[in-house]
Amino acid sequence: MVLIAISKAENPVSLPLYMSPVAAGFPSPAEDYVEGTLDINAHLVRHPAATFMLRVVGDSMTGAGILPSDLLVVDRSVEPVAGHIVVAALGADLTVKRLLGDKNRWTLVAEHPDFPPIRVGPEHDCILWGVVTGVVRRMV
Repeated sequence: MVLIAISKAENPVSLPLYMSPVAAGFPSPAEDYVEGTLDINAHLVRHPAATFMLRVVGDSMTGAGILPSDLLVVDRSVEPVAGHIVVAALGADLTVKRLLGDKNRWTLVAEHPDFPPIRVGPEHDCILWGVVTGVVRRMV
């Protein structure tokens, strides 16, 4: 994974946010008005001082919709609990996995059948870096 720093934008980009939701099934007529604007930074980053981004390498989390080259928004201020997707440091390596178990015995679980679960406890060199709070992906 590649660490990407988040910095405060001098000129934040606000995009139009249309009130009408977009249908992913049958087409729906578009509305002729805008609900407001959306500051993408404010939408994705709740705690700027505790948030960073990582670029995904590998396919162990494709079952959770996290694909290679996606950017993960990771918040260190969110307390990790079972069920969260987290970034963990295992020795010198970073990994993104679903967290199961409790504080005494965590299991880091891939969302792909080719990757076995990783069981970690107090005796292991494992640090939970933060909770994944968003995913950014370019489509084109």
